[in-house]
Amino acid sequence: MDHRITAEEAFGRLRQGNADYVRKGVHVSDAGEELRADLKEHGQHPFACVIACSDSRVIPETLFSVGLGDLFVIRVAGNVVDDYVLGSVEYAAEHLKTPLIVVLGHTECGAVAAALGKADDTHIGAVVTEIQQAIGGEHDPHHASTLNMQHSVDKIRREVVLSDETRAGLKIVGGIYNIETGRVDFLEEATFQKRPDVTA
Repeated sequence: MDHRITAEEAFGRLRQGNADYVRKGVHVSDAGEELRADLKEHGQHPFACVIACSDSRVIPETLFSVGLGDLFVIRVAGNVVDDYVLGSVEYAAEHLKTPLIVVLGHTECGAVAAALGKADDTHIGAVVTEIQQAIGGEHDPHHASTLNMQHSVDKIRREVVLSDETRAGLKIVGGIYNIETGRVDFLEEATFQKRPDVTA
């Protein structure tokens, strides 16, 4: 069975799923024995890869109204991108044939708030420093979260290593999740089909 869908179809699913979540306010997904058995037998075929913050209030499967096997989720404080995240994105796109990559920032982000202060010498400092490079001199928390998300989108676009065939059907979008309203606002101008240096 061919489980693949296009990037646009995957994007539409996420948008509709978030609209359903905002309208209903709750989400109950299938995690039953039959589905688990199917995923064990046939493997995973996630239709989107989501790089999200580790914040406990940000649960991609819930806010997009999907369930087991639907999303390949990478969670890291501040949705920052390092080599481990890039490797995970490459695995999702190249080996799982996931057509859509989403970088999901959010409002009230603690990592961004920390970056608006001063970096320290702990490992948290590495996250903060990455975000500070992304936001520059910005002081508004919401705009800083958007700049940080865009920075991660750009870093993936610039550094991810994929075959031309995989890249041709790939789409990346950035979005900001509002933890109060439940709505995800996507920045569609962040989409791409292939690297600028790849000719048709």
